[in-house]
Amino acid sequence: MKYLHTMVRVSNLQDSIRFYCDALGLVERRRKESEQGRFTLVFLSAPDDDEAMIELTYNWDPEEYTGGRSFGHIAYGVKDIYATCERLQSFGVRILRPPRDGRMAFVRSPDGISVELLQLGQSKARMEPWASMKNVGTW
Repeated sequence: MKYLHTMVRVSNLQDSIRFYCDALGLVERRRKESEQGRFTLVFLSAPDDDEAMIELTYNWDPEEYTGGRSFGHIAYGVKDIYATCERLQSFGVRILRPPRDGRMAFVRSPDGISVELLQLGQSKARMEPWASMKNVGTW
């Protein structure tokens, strides 16, 4: 058995690509558009791992998606938790659970999908402003 991908329905493909690729740093690996099915599939992965994929599914006809906490979250290991959070903030992404411990943070995609960021290797030393930041909302 081999893990293939996680599929997430998105309501705005441009906003989602900006979040997952530009802000979070994932790389688009392939894209499929279906005129007959009226959808676009975009497969993304971390820059150094082209096997673990996330599939963004964009249905061309408007639909309303409601998120459920039963989905859980998508998790990515990052080389520098603080730099990653700073980059996300520069794109206007709210850090819902700041990396106070130098290890873990949570954000949400434009469609409300919870994304966990974990420091690869050892936790970073605690540093401000992260160490003093409070949680915001839910993740």
